[in-house]
Amino acid sequence: MKKFKKFLAIAISVMMIAALAGCSSNGSGDGGKDAIKVAVFLYKFDDTYISTVRQSLQSIQEENKGNVTFEFFDGKGDQATQNDAIDTALQKDFDLLMVNIVDIGAGQTVIDKISAADKPVIFFNREPKTEELKSYDKARFVGTNAKDAGILQGEILADIWNDKKDTIDKNGDGVLQYVMLKGEPDNPEAVARTEFSVSTLKDKDIKVEELGLQVCNWQQDLAQTAMEAWFSKYGDKIEAVIANNDGMALGAVAALQNQGYNDGKDKYIHVVGVDATEAAQDYINQGYMSGTVLQDAPAMAKALYECATNMASGKDAVDGTSYKYDDTGIAVRIPYAPFIKK
Repeated sequence: MKKFKKFLAIAISVMMIAALAGCSSNGSGDGGKDAIKVAVFLYKFDDTYISTVRQSLQSIQEENKGNVTFEFFDGKGDQATQNDAIDTALQKDFDLLMVNIVDIGAGQTVIDKISAADKPVIFFNREPKTEELKSYDKARFVGTNAKDAGILQGEILADIWNDKKDTIDKNGDGVLQYVMLKGEPDNPEAVARTEFSVSTLKDKDIKVEELGLQVCNWQQDLAQTAMEAWFSKYGDKIEAVIANNDGMALGAVAALQNQGYNDGKDKYIHVVGVDATEAAQDYINQGYMSGTVLQDAPAMAKALYECATNMASGKDAVDGTSYKYDDTGIAVRIPYAPFIKK
């Protein structure tokens, strides 16, 4: 009888341990709570800034093991490819979608797809129209205020004009001759950065003359080609290069370096970008570029994670966080900051 009781006690203990182990393996180790599953759609993996956001999200996943899993989908710069990936993901058990949309003009189509599946979605970085986002009560946006990047670019150049005018107004005519490298024709970020970088200079009573504007679709190689053509035509009559992102700024620097400029020696044309990528920061610190605007990828990823955690559990995106909506009531804005040589 004693042996039977001992056997029964051991058996019960084993069963209890197994049950506890089962609870632990089915959840995140915090009482059986399942990790939220997030499908992340990127407009293309090889964009420098977007790849940094991706790496930041992967770091968050590592730091929060058992709480969140991200699965990434490469749109390859093609909206049809991204649409197919979204259709496939909506058939799976993802709790939430994050969409860095390829073509902003496809915003309503993508929102309608996700709305029909009744899944919460956070658009980020590339912003659909506000009225489209508001058409679905489970849609939010996390990004920046596009014009602020342009304003900061203008302020960086204005400071150089006011403090080191001899390095920028080379012909002494009191006019800043510049070329503009634009991201995409109708992309709101590109449009705002282009407009406000120049209007900020004008607001500070600096006369400007545009020698050229080229759409380069955010790509370094296209920007290098454009800069080579401009340099062949204008030479050092170009006093500044304004690029909508660092990739294009680096392309401009490469073209200038091929002509013996911006290599840390005497001949120099001021170049400013946006994103503060690692490569751009290195160029600025070496004296190859004049400045850029920090678009904080880790801060973007953190906001995406916190908002996603809320929305996946049925809460409002900003509930219990330090974030606030702007005047749209649906968008969280991550601030920009200037980056120049220290």
